[in-house]
This record gives sequence, C-alpha cells and structure tokens, in this order.
Amino acid sequence: MRVLHTVVGGLAAVVWLVLPWMTINSEVPVPAARAHPAAASAAAPKQNGTSAADLVLPLVAAGAVVVVAGYGYVRRTRRARTRTTPGGGPAPAGPAAPPLSELDERVRVLLALADDWVRTSREELDFAEARSGADSVAPFVRAVRDAEAELSAAFRMRQQYDDGIPEDEAARRHALAGMIGRCQEAGRRLDAEAAGFDLLRALETAEGLGAALEVAEDRFRALAARTGGAGATPAALAGRYGSAAVDAVTGHAEQAKDRLVFATTRLNQARQAADMGNAADAARHLRAAEGATAQAEVFVAGIERLAADLASAAELVPAALTGAEAELAGARTGAGDVPAGELHARAAHADLVLAAVREELTAGPYDPLDALRLLVRGLLPVGVGRAGVLSAAASLVARSAVAEADAFVTTHRGVVGSTARTRLAEAKRLLTGEPPDLLTADALARRAHELAERDVRLHGNPTAGAAEHESGVAGAIVGGILLSTAPQTAPPASFGGPQTRTRRAERGSPE
Repeated sequence: MRVLHTVVGGLAAVVWLVLPWMTINSEVPVPAARAHPAAASAAAPKQNGTSAADLVLPLVAAGAVVVVAGYGYVRRTRRARTRTTPGGGPAPAGPAAPPLSELDERVRVLLALADDWVRTSREELDFAEARSGADSVAPFVRAVRDAEAELSAAFRMRQQYDDGIPEDEAARRHALAGMIGRCQEAGRRLDAEAAGFDLLRALETAEGLGAALEVAEDRFRALAARTGGAGATPAALAGRYGSAAVDAVTGHAEQAKDRLVFATTRLNQARQAADMGNAADAARHLRAAEGATAQAEVFVAGIERLAADLASAAELVPAALTGAEAELAGARTGAGDVPAGELHARAAHADLVLAAVREELTAGPYDPLDALRLLVRGLLPVGVGRAGVLSAAASLVARSAVAEADAFVTTHRGVVGSTARTRLAEAKRLLTGEPPDLLTADALARRAHELAERDVRLHGNPTAGAAEHESGVAGAIVGGILLSTAPQTAPPASFGGPQTRTRRAERGSPE
C-alpha cells in the first residue's frame, strides 16, 4: 500500500505541473489574415485545444500504466505473504519441527518395535508353514522378507548415524526421517498381509483351530524331549572346555523349562476354550503357547549350537596354529608395503600370540573359540589369515558370535533397546557381505551381546516374576508373551505390523 500511495502521489504531482501548460499557447504569432474576423477568432481556440490534448493524454496514459503496475505488484506481494488454500482461507502454519533429540528418541523406539514386528511375524509363520506347507505361506514369507529388507536398511542408516554420518544437523534430521519411513514401510508390508494370513490359519474355525493345536502340541512334545537332553550339556561342556566357554548358555535349560511350563498351561486353556466353542480365547491362548514354545526352542538350540561350535573349533585349533606359523614365516621374507621395522614388530607380536595359544592347549581346559579368535586377530596385522584355515577359523568365530547375540535379543526382546539391535544388524550385514568382513562382524556381534545384557541389567530380568502369579502378581511380558498362568491382560503379539499385531484382542476379552 505504501508503494501504491507513492505512485498516486507522484502522478498527482505530474498532473499539477502539467496543468499550467494546458493554458499556454506555444504557437508562434502570425499576422492576421485578410479573412473575416469571426472566422479568425474561431480558428484560434481550435489550435490551442489540439496542442493541450497532445501533451496531456500521453502523460495520463503513462500514469495509468504506472498505477496499474504498482497495484499489481502490491497484490502479488500480499498474495505471496498470505497465500490461501483452495478453500479460500489462509494456509495454516505448519507445526514446528521437533528437536533433533526428540526425533532421535522416536527413531530408537521405532527401530526396536519394528524389529519385534519382524521377529514375531517370522515366529508365527513357522507354525503356519508346519501345518500348511511352504507353497501356502509363500506370499507371507515374501512379506516378511520385504519387511526385513526395509528394517535392514533402517538399521544400516542408524549405524552410519551413530558413526557420525552425516554431520550437519539438517542432513541428520533427514536421515532420521528416512529411518522412520523405512520402519513404517516394514510395518505396512506386514499389516497388508495380516488378513490373508488369518484366512490361511483359520483359527476361528473348528477345523483350523484343531489342526493348529495339533501342530503346536507336536512341536511342544518334541522340544520337551530335546530340553531334557540339553539340560546336562552345559555342565559337560564346562568340564571339557572350561566354565568361561559356556557362559553364554548358562541357565538356558532352566529358562527353556520355564517357557515350556507356560506353554503347557496355555495349550490346556486353548483346548478347553476350543471345546467350549470360544474360538477367540482359544486362538489367543494358542498364540501365547506358540510364542513360549518358540522361545524355549531358541534356548535349547543355543545350547546345541554352542556344543557343535566348540567341537568344530577344538578340531580346527591345531590346524590353525600350523597354518598361522607357515603364513607368518612367509610374511617375514616376502615383499610388501609394510616397512621392515614395522613388519618385524608385528611379527614379534604374532609370535607372542602363537605362544599364548600353544600354552593354553597344554595348560588344561580352554575355550577353542576364543583361541581361534586370538589367532585370527593376532595374525591380521602381519597381513596373513585372509585365506586357508585361518579364514575358516574367522568365519566359524564370527558366525557363532552373531548367532549367540541374535538368540539373546530374541529371548529378551521385551527389554533390549535399539542400540544393541543396530550393532547386531550391522554384524549380520558384514557377515553376509561380498566379501564378508568377519573380524568386524565378530566384534560388533560381541558388542551387541554386551549392550543387550546391559539393557537386561538396567530394566530387570524379564523372566523374573514368572512364578509370582501365586501371590497375585502377574509375570513379566517377554516379546509379547505374558510369563505367568494368571489371567492374561495383554494379548500375545501375532503376525503383522503396528496396526494388526494385537488384532486378536478385538475378537474377545479374556474371562
């Protein structure tokens, strides 16, 4: 408006200056003609009027153009400042961007939740496949794989974020938004298949529920037999390899038995509800029993896997020692990029590692996995160990560490945070990369296990309180499973994402 006022004032000033010219005759006087006096007097005003119009009209036109241009400029400026929505009202101001710390915390929570969606979906998918076959569950297997791919990308971005990449705040905010989008897409993919998965399981029908109960009971019985045999394994392993070698599975047999007790109760309740025609309650109890059975199997499988890995490592240690000495001797004489003095120092350190491992072999029980880890790491600075027996040793150590950390997160996922899961996801990626980075994968997996154990210490053992139902206190929830035989107040998690994983709660309430 100030611009418009200025333009109008300038136009008025121009008109004011021009008005005097409208009354002045600029024509050069000429002698009076010998014409009639009246004709002469009539001609003079005509000449003066024509001259004034010739001067004023262009100025008026130019002024009008200036006014219109100024008015258009003001309108455009005002429209840009108060841009309107299609409804005609002013556009609402967008919400202020949350602080970076708040967005970061949201990502941490969402990563842990998304990891649980995938783990729970894969867990129930195993029971569905055991009943219906691989072909029937193929669409849902693809959905889980797609969700895993999205989640893996989100974890990869989180690992880079924790490493300080990117650095500036705007880019870090954009990276966090990308992680949120990946997690949401993983959940959307699982949610999209939840209805079809329910149709496949058909737990609302007597036939489908009966078949699912038979599968769960068969798996329960087979696992109960394995648990009995696995109970004595840790003690035997400790006697042969030392107590430190079996720390990772200490107490696993007892925790597996606790899960099986819980599964027994839920299977019985599912049978009773099915006999009474209450399919909703039967399905909920069945799902809780399946989850407890799956976790018990993780504990038992961990004991069995460690026994096999220790046996393989014990067989590999002598060959790894011989191969390391041969490669070290070749490295001492071979040409390389390492200066001679530096190479000599590294070789001397490798000699100390080899001597320490040989001493362990003769001193008594030892951890063969740890011995292989020392060999591989001790020889790496010399530039050897990337092929042959040492490479096989590095692969065995890394795979064992990753599997151990993954089992711990699975069975304690009710309290394990996103940092441990991020390190574990990065370890898995490096383990399967081309080429695999075995040493880094091993280190990250061990770090993930440490972080997960720290989370358990901070938040309490999720299995504590499982037997407190007798005093009226409900047990803890582990991975969506309530570890007590008290009335269930929270539905067990099922195949699906954030919108569908607790859908069975909407089909009936516990009695």
